[in-house]
Amino acid sequence: MKASFWHQKWERGEIAFHESEANAFFVEHFGRLNLPKDSRVFLPLCGKTRDIAWLLARGYRVVGAELSALAINELFKELGLAPEISNVGELARYRANNIDILVGDIFAVSTETLGSISAIYDRAALVALPAGIREQYTSHLMSITDAAPQLLITYEYNQQLIGGPPFSVNEDEVKQHYGATYQLKSVESKNVAGGLKGKVTSTETAWLLQKASK
Repeated sequence: MKASFWHQKWERGEIAFHESEANAFFVEHFGRLNLPKDSRVFLPLCGKTRDIAWLLARGYRVVGAELSALAINELFKELGLAPEISNVGELARYRANNIDILVGDIFAVSTETLGSISAIYDRAALVALPAGIREQYTSHLMSITDAAPQLLITYEYNQQLIGGPPFSVNEDEVKQHYGATYQLKSVESKNVAGGLKGKVTSTETAWLLQKASK
């Protein structure tokens, strides 16, 4: 899946994955990360998610990574913020009070450009990537964040009935990617109302990932 796929999605407004309100699982379970206010939360492949506004309104700092500059321009417009824009290597950095978004290829994001973070919230990154890239992504994510605690949301459905994204990521795959580093806990699972894309029965699951004790 090439970068052009996502650029075209945003250019055409084909963003059914974008939710008009903060994600219900996120609102319900973010507190399980036990983060003090002013903590810095990383949202990979963030788009213009409303979850960012939710975090900012509650006193958290946000750092995101997103391929589409169009999405991030819309995000700042919706937040009513005028970002300072600078170049950081292959990336563009959009910065305003308590928000810092890196625009470009997430694999170009390094520990240095990301900075110190307290937790990861992944609603639409792992499930947006094809199977062949997910191993690379999860390894990279743990590397640049020092395996920070994570709230992860996945979908599971019969991939033969419809194609992704979002792709189906089952429990075994979550364990395959993260089980050696994190203690994994499924904190809630429910059927997607009306089916995924209105076409296929799907289960949505929220996972809490805490670094395993050595």
